[in-house]
Amino acid sequence: MSAVFLPPNVTKSICYTKDKFLYPAMSSQASQESVLSYARSVIEIQASAVSGLATRIDDGFDRACDLILQCKGRLVVIGMGKSGHVGGKIASTLASTGTPAFFLHPGEASHGDMGMITVDDLTLILSNSGETMEIVTIIPIVKRIGVRMIAMTGKMDSTLATESDVCLDVGVAREACPHNLAPTASTTAALVMGDTLAVAVQKQRGFSVQDFARTHPGGMLGKRLLLYARDIMHAGTELPLVGPEETMAELLIEMSSKSLGMAGVVDKQNRLLGMFTDGDLRRSLEHGIDIYTSRAKDLMTRNPYTVTPDTLAAEIVGTMRDYAQKGPHAINGLFVLDGENRVVGALNTHDLLRTGII
Repeated sequence: MSAVFLPPNVTKSICYTKDKFLYPAMSSQASQESVLSYARSVIEIQASAVSGLATRIDDGFDRACDLILQCKGRLVVIGMGKSGHVGGKIASTLASTGTPAFFLHPGEASHGDMGMITVDDLTLILSNSGETMEIVTIIPIVKRIGVRMIAMTGKMDSTLATESDVCLDVGVAREACPHNLAPTASTTAALVMGDTLAVAVQKQRGFSVQDFARTHPGGMLGKRLLLYARDIMHAGTELPLVGPEETMAELLIEMSSKSLGMAGVVDKQNRLLGMFTDGDLRRSLEHGIDIYTSRAKDLMTRNPYTVTPDTLAAEIVGTMRDYAQKGPHAINGLFVLDGENRVVGALNTHDLLRTGII
């Protein structure tokens, strides 16, 4: 059996089963504090790798952005091994922020997938050494097609760097790995540079929140960006509305029949004058209001919180939470008004819960 070498602070007490190495038994010398101290040093190495990138945002970065903005096709991101995993994430970020992009594995590219690249495309190639065999193999093919190359590498004198149209330096002083071997700080630096490139191009494109919503239609993010008051509000005959002269009895009947826990008080043009809620009913009874003689106009809350049909549902949720925190009266329902203060819809917290916004 070959020898097993351990760090000096680890007791050489080894567990074996059927001549197979299982794990080293740690001595008390490998204290929790030493582990935490080393973990902090790993983070510091990673942070240093990232902060060092700021000085490299230069004319080359600007040219890379211009190439992406001028590209009529797609940005093809290529990388091998850990650089490939980083490249896949970068391609995904680019695609979701307005730059059509996809990831191409260089090994598969050499066996037919080069057909995915067209003359209108642009490549973004990642390799820390700049000499990765699978990458170097396809560089002449990419150039023969006439596709321009943006490189991200840690070696500015490498084959990838010298053959590319633009090269972004993502080199690091050392890896966070104790042997300075496993791609750690270098992949972090490449990921951050890729994200920086994607976001810089996004800003130059003027990629809006609405554009972002169209690329994220699913899940909670899509709901927060795509659902408006008009999409979830009750309308037409479902609206609980009464006139200002109607009695409390008539007001309560309207509230009960529409099951929204509120009623709007409107004039003859359907313009909102105020609203009455379950909470208002309790407070009215506590103050000894005569339910037989009181009119809607006497009981309603004037100037209630309202929204327009184009108000994002997520914004409504945020306002409701603000009111609940500031108290004393929370907002559980509201009316949707058009530009002339006319009621066109109504919704409550149950509607927001039903959509999954809250």
